[in-house]
Formats: sequence, structure tokens, C-alpha cells
Amino acid sequence: MTSPNPVPERMLTRIGGLLRQAESTDNEHEAEAFLAAAQRLATRSSIDLTVARAHIAGRERRPTPIQRIIPIGEPGKRGLRTYVQLFVAIAHANDVRCDVARTSTQVYAYGFDSDIDTCEALYASLLVQMVRASDQYIKSGQYRSATVEKVVTEKRWGRKVRRHVQAPVAGVTARLNFQMAFAARIGQRLAAVKAEVEAEVVPESTAAGTALALRNKEIELTDFYTSTSEARGTWRGPQASAGHSAAARRAGDRAGKAARLGTSPELGAARGQLTTRKSRGSNNGSA
Repeated sequence: MTSPNPVPERMLTRIGGLLRQAESTDNEHEAEAFLAAAQRLATRSSIDLTVARAHIAGRERRPTPIQRIIPIGEPGKRGLRTYVQLFVAIAHANDVRCDVARTSTQVYAYGFDSDIDTCEALYASLLVQMVRASDQYIKSGQYRSATVEKVVTEKRWGRKVRRHVQAPVAGVTARLNFQMAFAARIGQRLAAVKAEVEAEVVPESTAAGTALALRNKEIELTDFYTSTSEARGTWRGPQASAGHSAAARRAGDRAGKAARLGTSPELGAARGQLTTRKSRGSNNGSA
């Protein structure tokens, strides 16, 4: 039989609970009594027992936070810190917390699996775009016309004297500055997108309930991170130790503004490399 009216969720929950009790007890008489009670409620409400069983099973499969290791690159590879900066910027906009390995070779992501999946897909696309754009900038030779201020130490009359000089920008300095600005701009764009989406999908009538759900999600993630993370210290992001290049940063910022944020099915291809095993190698804090 099919009821013309939608079945209240609380009725499905009651019937599903009785079915679960019937299936979990070892006492045949109790199991029969629970099943009979469930059948009576189901008949009165015109609910199929299979539907009720699926409903309660779905409620019990509530997602929980996990930790996933995100490979960034091989030890010694240049630019890993800017790669990490890009992933962390993406994660921040998708409710995922991160710890960073001392070598910047991997990130420990804490969050709900669907959120981490989103971060992986975006990172796979945006990393390619960032590296390609920085390569094009370096090959263009535009950075050579800029200079960077450096502090040099000289000996004069037996004393060490420090002075500021203008020096040509090295390619590695230009690349690092470009990628740092690219990642920072991506973080700003994603944060803006997140704010816009949340404003659009939360109707006024349900704003309080949605806000509560988001708050509960945040609390659950915070508790999971606090109890799981073994990080010591705080990751401070990449540092262009070779100097600051304003021109390279402007170019990187422009590229970040032009980058495509959309995702495609093929972006998940690299997920097979990832693992949820916990590692002890992280000593950097949440980012």
C-alpha cells in the first residue's frame, strides 16, 4: 500500500529502531515482539519495512572526520613550500585543517572525506596551472628587468658594515615570489566563492538550523583535530629567503586571478596515490 501523504521522518525512525532491536537481540521472543511492533506501525502508516530499514541505516552512516596524507613532492625538490601554501589555501576554504611535514613533502589533512576530495581535485588542477604559469613567466624573461634589494656585509677599516644594494632578480627568486602570490590569490578567490555560496544556499527560514549544523560540523572537526594531530609548532608558510620581487608577485597575482577554479572528472586521477594511514613525521602545526 502507498500513502498519499509523505511519511513523517520520526515514524520511519521509530520503525527502523524497532527493526534494529529485532535484528540485534539473541532472544527469539524479543526479536519476534520487536518485529511485530514494527510491522504494526508500518501497516498503520503504510510504510514498507525495507524503506524503514534503509532510513535508519542511512542515519547511522553519518560521516565523521578523517585524516588523509596528501603527497606534495620528493624531498629536496625546490618550491615545495609554495605547493603546500596552495594546498593549505584550498583547504582553508573547504573546512579542512592541515599539518605540514617538516620537509614540506606531505600535508596531513583533517576533515570530512568529501571536503578533502574537493581539496584534492582543486589542488590537482590549480597546481598544474600555477607551475605552467610560473614557467611561462620565467621563460619570458620579464623578471630580468626587475631588481631586488639585498643586504650585503662588507669590511671597512676592520669593521663590518651592512648596506642595502639593488641586485638583479634571480630566476628562483622570481619563481618563488610568483607562486607565493598565485597561491595567496587563489585562497582569496576561494574564500569569496565560499561566502557567496553560503549566502545563496541558506534561505532565511532555515538560516538558524543551517548555522547550527555548520557550527556542529566545526566543533566535531576541531575535536577530531585536537585529539588526532601530533603536530608541534606552527607552519609559517613559504619564505622567499633569496629576496622579494614585487614584479614577480604582481605577475603571480594576475595569474591567480585568471586561474580556472572549476573541477572536472579527470581531476580525481591522482587520488589513488593517497593513503589514510597515520604518520609520525609531522612537526608543524595547523595551517
